[in-house]
This record gives sequence, structure tokens and C-alpha cells, in this order.
Amino acid sequence: MSSTNNNIYPIKTKVSQAQRQKLLNQHATVIWFTGLSGSGKSTLAVQLEAQLHALGFKTYLLDGDNIRAGLNKDLTFTDDGRIENIRRIGEVSKLMLDAGVIVLSAFISPFQSDRTQVKNIVGEHNYIEVFVDAPLSVCEARDVKGLYKKARAGEVKNFTGIDSPYEAPVRPDIHIPTHELSLDESIAKLMGYILEKIKLKD
Repeated sequence: MSSTNNNIYPIKTKVSQAQRQKLLNQHATVIWFTGLSGSGKSTLAVQLEAQLHALGFKTYLLDGDNIRAGLNKDLTFTDDGRIENIRRIGEVSKLMLDAGVIVLSAFISPFQSDRTQVKNIVGEHNYIEVFVDAPLSVCEARDVKGLYKKARAGEVKNFTGIDSPYEAPVRPDIHIPTHELSLDESIAKLMGYILEKIKLKD
């Protein structure tokens, strides 16, 4: 079914994104965390947001479970469901960028084509991809939510890394191997790259 509708007429506001960014004194950016379940995406995103907030940046964190509990609770975990999940998140992120906000998005987002779609939706210059990297064996040993155990027992189907593929980023903007770096080291690496990207340029 076509997504176009000849009866839709988006309004043009009198306040631009540039004006909102100037008011907030920041460059609206999507910081996209991708990686296997248990790799540390949410942990890093939560800590990074806290540090950015402490510095005066206006942020909002979108996390997989939170979105699945509300906006996307109608979607399944099939490939089609995962693809639509990420597409919607990309559109939500675009709206928040227009508001001038820095968006931290923590999602497994297993398919490269979906991450590319998000980058296209929000604009390549507004997108920072963070590959939160940990071997499957490490993630499974952590098994923070007990999902790997359920997947191995056949209680959870289409689980990324077990019976559904994860396509690792080829050229992420930031690579964080959480099995090698401490949380503090990981955050320092993120801050070192991101701060210059989100500061408003004259």
C-alpha cells in the first residue's frame, strides 16, 4: 500500500529548526547505539545522556523496550516487525531533531539497511552511529534479561544472534568494544567524539 496521500498537507511553522537549535545552543543530533542484546547499549546511552545533561545539553533517550511497550507495542519480532520498528523510530527521531533535541537511540537494529534508512530519514550530517560491540558468547554470559536462556530453550523466537541474524556495522562512527573497555573508558571515548559534533557552530 502506498504511504502517500494527496489529502495530506504538512503545515509550515513560523519557527525553524535553526531557531530552535540557537535557543537550545546545540546541534540536534541522533546518536544511534546498535549491538546485540546484552552488549551494553542502554547502559552506555543512559550514562552518556546523564553526562550530556550535566553539561547543559537538552537530550532525550529512546530505548528498545520503552518504545516496544508503547508506540510500537503492535509490532512483532519478525523481520517485517523489526524493520517497521526501526522505521518508526527513525521518524520519531526526525521530529525530535526538528525540535532541536539531541536524541540517543539504543536499539539492536540488526539490519544494515534499516540503519541506513534511519540515516537517510534524519540526514547523514545529523547521525552518529555507535557500534556497541561484544561477542555473542559475552552477551550470552551476561544475559541481563534472561532472554538468551529463553531463546536457547525455544521459548523466544527470532532472537537476534541465535535464530535471527545481526549485521554488524562496517564503518560505524564510533566502535565501543564493551568486553575490552570499562564503562568509564567507553564514555570517555564517546564524549571525545560527540562533544564537537553537538556544539552549535557559528
